[in-house]
Amino acid sequence: MEIALVGLVAVFFAVAVYLLLSKSIIRMLLGIVVIGNAVNLVLFTAGRLTAEVPPIIPAGEYVPLAGSANPLPQALILTAIVIGFALFAFLLVLGYRAYQELDADNTDTMRLAEPEDAPRPPLSY
Repeated sequence: MEIALVGLVAVFFAVAVYLLLSKSIIRMLLGIVVIGNAVNLVLFTAGRLTAEVPPIIPAGEYVPLAGSANPLPQALILTAIVIGFALFAFLLVLGYRAYQELDADNTDTMRLAEPEDAPRPPLSY
């Protein structure tokens, strides 16, 4: 099962990089969501996928049984899902607002909205 998830994570990262390199704001936002899901899958896979032994510490023991899944990555993933959804909602509203103001979704077209006589940024520091 881990091999299948490694392949799925690789596909997610490849799709996310492709979307992030696009010039469309909506595609960039979707790329951020996909890369967040890929990172969540990496954390989930790192916590082991075995379902045979629950991660419960028996009475009188100090450590869980051998071969049990680690519950910490699962808790981190739940937190990351909530934070990722909030980030996506914020970026979606920000992208929509930029579209309303600049009347463009393409980043090259958005550059035309800058003033023509504005000073150029420094080429080196």
